[in-house]
Amino acid sequence: MDFSDNNILQNELEQGNHEALVYLMNTYHHPLCLYVFSLSNDYELAKDIVQNVFIKIWQKRKKIQTIKSIKSFLYRSAYNGTIDEWRKDKKMLPIEQKHLQALDEIVEDKNEDLLKDLIQIVRQEIQKLPPRCKETFLLSKQDGLTNLEIAGIMNVSVRTVESQMNKGFKILREKLKDKVNPILFLVFDLKFQKK
Repeated sequence: MDFSDNNILQNELEQGNHEALVYLMNTYHHPLCLYVFSLSNDYELAKDIVQNVFIKIWQKRKKIQTIKSIKSFLYRSAYNGTIDEWRKDKKMLPIEQKHLQALDEIVEDKNEDLLKDLIQIVRQEIQKLPPRCKETFLLSKQDGLTNLEIAGIMNVSVRTVESQMNKGFKILREKLKDKVNPILFLVFDLKFQKK
């Protein structure tokens, strides 16, 4: 049976065909784990979230005909599972809610590959920043230090820290335009590190 045909796959899942579920898991388990890992930097958590995605699709198999694209449904479910875990882990600040809303728009408007690409671009571009700019940027966004703390560590003025941060954001905005803030939020804040 050709499970690569979306209609056949949906029909067989709806009928409770375990082979269809096995096909789905063999096809999407690893890519989904990589996707969730790109959002969370936690591989064990990624595996748990993806497992829950497959459980969810199996439980809802009787309503599967309402799903236009199984692939999109799987990625969207994985994304939602990641955000749900993050929300359970810590209280959200208004700025974080704003970034999550922006991310929802990115995910709604584009496919999941674009989001992965945007995250990868941010990581690559941060590595290309000039050394002092990169160090300042990572101390702020990755380590969560204040400008005053960074100034003390780097033995520079707070004004220099602000200048380096502005320079870093300017470079990244050239690559990501208005999406830079929500993507930075994902790259640095969605880590699921228990404090």
